[in-house]
Amino acid sequence: MHKMNCIEFNDVTKSFGTKKALDGLSFDVECQESVALIGPNGAGKSTTLKILAGLIKPDSGSVKVGGFDPDSIEAKRLMGYLPEDASPYLTLSVKENLEYIGALRKTEDLEQKVEFLLNLMELNEYRNSRVSTLSRGNRQKLSIALAIIHDPKIMLLDEPLNYLDIPTQEKIIKYFNSMNATFLVSTHIMSIAERFTRRAIIINSGRQIWTGQIDELKEMSREENLTIEGVISKIMGGS
Repeated sequence: MHKMNCIEFNDVTKSFGTKKALDGLSFDVECQESVALIGPNGAGKSTTLKILAGLIKPDSGSVKVGGFDPDSIEAKRLMGYLPEDASPYLTLSVKENLEYIGALRKTEDLEQKVEFLLNLMELNEYRNSRVSTLSRGNRQKLSIALAIIHDPKIMLLDEPLNYLDIPTQEKIIKYFNSMNATFLVSTHIMSIAERFTRRAIIINSGRQIWTGQIDELKEMSREENLTIEGVISKIMGGS
């Protein structure tokens, strides 16, 4: 049976001034698939996620999230978006951030969900602390909690494990894996891609240059006696 696509990105272009961020990029992500979007800085990864999140519009091409336009209420209900260097409301406490975003997202059983996330992210002792006083790692944990508070079915994550220690990374990956959601994860760190995605889309200069299973990249790295990063560099036209 053919699976439905939860993310469709067709022939998308986007320029900022004279710089072409996306140059006819196309890819699909099936529902409940976990896919890594890999590429160097400036490849167009964050622009792709911002377009999917409905924050910016493409110059041309078509984009659907769960079958809806990205800036529609229906798409927003389905998706959880974590930007790179996400910034929760600095003047609110941790708990107030969760309550506010949870209410905006019409989260069911909000109080229980807030308590659950405070425990999951080990932020209980900071529940009444202003976000401006938190460490970068704890801010990142709160940002992830805010992205998942409404149990989204489609997750758009930009460098999600930045600033997190290894035990926290493991805990969060375990939770992500239990969510039964569709994941598109932008990263340039292969070990993160390997730990919770199955397929990779490699982009450079706003175009897709390779897609396949992460296991294929591992196989190529064994055959060519290179690190996976080395294989990706080769695919991108490096040595």
